[in-house]
Amino acid sequence: MLNAQQLATMLELQHKMNTKVNPQWIDAGYGFMRAAMVESVEAIEHHGWKWWKAQDKDLPQLQMECVDIWHFALSHIIIKFNGDISASATAIAQELASPNETVTFDGYNYAFGAQSLLDNLELMTGLAAAKRFDVGLFMVIIEQCEMTSDTLFEQYVGKNILNFFRQDHGYKEGTYHKEWHGREDNEHLFDVLAALDANIANYADAVYAELKQRYPQ
Repeated sequence: MLNAQQLATMLELQHKMNTKVNPQWIDAGYGFMRAAMVESVEAIEHHGWKWWKAQDKDLPQLQMECVDIWHFALSHIIIKFNGDISASATAIAQELASPNETVTFDGYNYAFGAQSLLDNLELMTGLAAAKRFDVGLFMVIIEQCEMTSDTLFEQYVGKNILNFFRQDHGYKEGTYHKEWHGREDNEHLFDVLAALDANIANYADAVYAELKQRYPQ
């Protein structure tokens, strides 16, 4: 289960990234649940759903989609609590401590703990279309995608910090170099995450510092 420090770190990073895009993002009316819905559909594609042809589940891509969905879900929750990060963290922690076992949607009760990953992805898509997000359902999906809460935290922070790093080093202006020393920045990020202890208090800052050290000046 995500701990208090992890929740605080992720919510603060999400608020900071959204503010970088638009300082007034909370009142901008962005469709974060629409974005989560689209990412959920993409996750279904990576899982495979066509009964008339052979398909292999792409687990790494599924995990990546889950991390993207979590970005949008955190944004949705922060808006729900009018930008109050502490209240947002408390609400998520409460849902994690006493997660729902069922979700009522369109008059039907879904016991998602007993459903397949594909059915749960479909349920999350429907909820997102209705501007709803269930933390308990999402964490079941995370587990079905062979991720732990710690893996979710590490991948979330890594992607968030890499986005910050790109922006700070000329991504918008077109001067950022995505390939360093013959390897893409995503590969460097993987090495950084593998080398760092995700339990340290300044984990996000440490990830950024390691990327900066590796980036050619």
